[in-house]
Amino acid sequence: MTHVPAAADELVNTLAAKADPDFAVRMQRYFPHEIRALGVSNAAVADIAADYFRERRDTPAATRLLLAEEVLARAEYHEEVLLGFAVLHKVARTGLGDELLDHCEHWLQTYVSNWAQCDDMCLKLLYPFLLGHLELIEQTRRWAGSASPWARRAANVAVVKFVRRKVGRTVFELPLSHVFGNCVRLMHDDHVYVQKGSGWLLKVTAEAHPDEVADFLRTWHTEMPRDTFRSALEKMDPRLRRSLMELGR
Repeated sequence: MTHVPAAADELVNTLAAKADPDFAVRMQRYFPHEIRALGVSNAAVADIAADYFRERRDTPAATRLLLAEEVLARAEYHEEVLLGFAVLHKVARTGLGDELLDHCEHWLQTYVSNWAQCDDMCLKLLYPFLLGHLELIEQTRRWAGSASPWARRAANVAVVKFVRRKVGRTVFELPLSHVFGNCVRLMHDDHVYVQKGSGWLLKVTAEAHPDEVADFLRTWHTEMPRDTFRSALEKMDPRLRRSLMELGR
């Protein structure tokens, strides 16, 4: 592969060439605060990275990591952050070592600035990585104490797919102590997207463990933000949901 800064130039220039100002304006509706966007779809960003490496299949994962760092460090637009993560998608599960978790924590604190970037990292990078490193899932709990709201959101979003997940021939079960411990720790967080992350994790957990989540809600409903509480109810049996909604009034 060419020198890392030159490779970053090529990727970023390819991204810029796909900019669509009208689409950038339409994107804004999904964010409560203004973002700097080029107007490139998530799928197109992923395609840029995939196309780049299609002719460079022998690029070592360590080099991809350096390239991701380069792209992220110079990122000025929303999609450039997504591009930095996309560089690593194909090697996330098996090509990168345990240190990726520390890199992700740093990126969440330094480069991530909205919910979409946070969730892209969690679902497209951290999810496949953690599939190959199940023993590291517990370490994401420390993010709940981060000064960054996006790291705090990621503490929950990074594990939503692990509540009950088949890995090979076995089923991995995220411990309920992990779910409820995170949600209690973040119960009084004043950032709306941290609370949305807690609601999402509780909603997914309720599909697999409805009685346990119902008990958790009964215990904490007086302290839990209303939106988090209602989100947790969305996938429950209608009768159970109605009974719990009486608590939230």
